[in-house]
Amino acid sequence: MEFLLECIGFPPDADFAKVKRIIERDGEPAPWRGPGGTHLRLPLAGGIELFLDREAGQDFETVMPQCRVPHRLRVATERLVSIPDSPYDALLFGQANPLVDHHESYAEQQFPITTFLTDRRRLPTKLERGHVLAVSVAGFALDVTYSGPNEGVRDTAIFDNPRGAFLQPLGGPEDPGGCMDLSLRVREILHVRNPLTDNLIEIIEADAPGRPLRLFVSRWQLDQDQLPQPRPGWRIEGTFMLTGRITGGLPRAPRRVRRAFG
Repeated sequence: MEFLLECIGFPPDADFAKVKRIIERDGEPAPWRGPGGTHLRLPLAGGIELFLDREAGQDFETVMPQCRVPHRLRVATERLVSIPDSPYDALLFGQANPLVDHHESYAEQQFPITTFLTDRRRLPTKLERGHVLAVSVAGFALDVTYSGPNEGVRDTAIFDNPRGAFLQPLGGPEDPGGCMDLSLRVREILHVRNPLTDNLIEIIEADAPGRPLRLFVSRWQLDQDQLPQPRPGWRIEGTFMLTGRITGGLPRAPRRVRRAFG
């Protein structure tokens, strides 16, 4: 996951061993992560956080970015897939913006979604199909294929779509989980600074159906591929890993559990 840190202002030659030491020194316990080992979070800026995980009995650590976003996306659950080595994570597959009272005006806002949930332990062992969760989701670029004016987009099917957007989960057996191909208009770009590197981070607010979607890209990848920095009104396309956490819609605990815990 360390290559994703380029999206939040860490250069490719960053000393990640030093970054891990800083998280161990200044981080705080990460809620709803694993019960054993080391699980820490370090807030940076603009809702961006670093998570460090080292499971009990393992001799390696992982560091991954997260972002708390102000937008709550409603997702009707189709399935949850456990991750064997990470009992605190799960892949959520579902439909974003499900119909409200079967109101047809919401139909154009629906799209399939998959996201990497980092607080799986909050959910029950089984979740009813169709159960609607509210999730906080952000996307971190694995590969940006286009950044530029709408007129430069080659796939005319995007323009035939009344939303002017394309969102599709990756479906191949070798594809990493929680990843989607996206083509979205850039609504706004927010700027914050990474306090550990002093590099500027661009938070892209993209016009996804129903709710904006916050995206992060590596400026080093853009420079290497000779792509311009995104601008408001332009379009961003590529493959993004979506990470999120649950912000609402959890099933109510059974009555006997509620009594036991007051």
